[in-house]
Amino acid sequence: MGFKKDVHLSENLPRLIFGATAVLTVFSLIGIFLFLLMSGVGAFKEIGIKEFFLGTDWNPTSFHTPSWGILSLIVGTLIISILALFIALPFGLSIAIYLSEIASPKMREILKPLIEMIASIPSVVLGLLGLLFLAPFIAKIFHLSNGLNALTASILVAIAALPTIASICEDALSSVSLRFREASLALGATKWTTIKKAVIPAAGPGLAAAIMLGLGRIIGETMIVLVVAGNSRAFPHSFLDPVRPMTANIAIEIKEVVVGSLHWQSLFAIGLTLFLITFVINLLADILIHKKYSYEN
Repeated sequence: MGFKKDVHLSENLPRLIFGATAVLTVFSLIGIFLFLLMSGVGAFKEIGIKEFFLGTDWNPTSFHTPSWGILSLIVGTLIISILALFIALPFGLSIAIYLSEIASPKMREILKPLIEMIASIPSVVLGLLGLLFLAPFIAKIFHLSNGLNALTASILVAIAALPTIASICEDALSSVSLRFREASLALGATKWTTIKKAVIPAAGPGLAAAIMLGLGRIIGETMIVLVVAGNSRAFPHSFLDPVRPMTANIAIEIKEVVVGSLHWQSLFAIGLTLFLITFVINLLADILIHKKYSYEN
């Protein structure tokens, strides 16, 4: 009897641990959201939602007329995020296809750890390398006074996100059943056609997850954009303009504000905005993934 109880406990213990971990994760997420909401809601009441999100001038320390518009910060964040994703995704997917479908097992064992090691490079080191080498190169190519702009930041952030996208894409492609490949080749398709028409569509949900995780990594990047994005609060009109993304703005100003002040509350409101943007992106990805499954079924 005691032996059966021990077996039953050993079978259910992992389930209880994993279940408790999942519940703790959900409550942590809710706690973060509520903290950001309570800390930032005062800014929405005092400034007004329309002025806060649609105002193009952010100057909360002005002695005459402080301004609290974060549209320029949002646009700067979106320019860097979208451009970095467009840079990182083709390279990441190409690397994943090579590792999963073309490379020999020995080559895969060598290359995959090397690619994943890029993630171990501190963001501040990438930022400094960009400041010393990439920014002058961009300035020379586009005939600019300096290369501290959205393009420079996007390239470096794309490098930082590349291991995440490549690794998860490779895992998604490798998880596709061998039967898909064999059936396609048996019907006379070439290897490339098999990859394009059979493997990649079958790995769609995993590839979508890689894109979302990569985008989350890009949007949340702070140190790189702090060093090389140009740190300008002016409204950007192109990817060659200097920008100040929302993460960099929080990092720059949070240490200088009085706790509980309107400036302090507005920075937490920016943090809440970042949180909601990331949440909506992941929600849309989840909807698209489930829609894909419904079409296939």
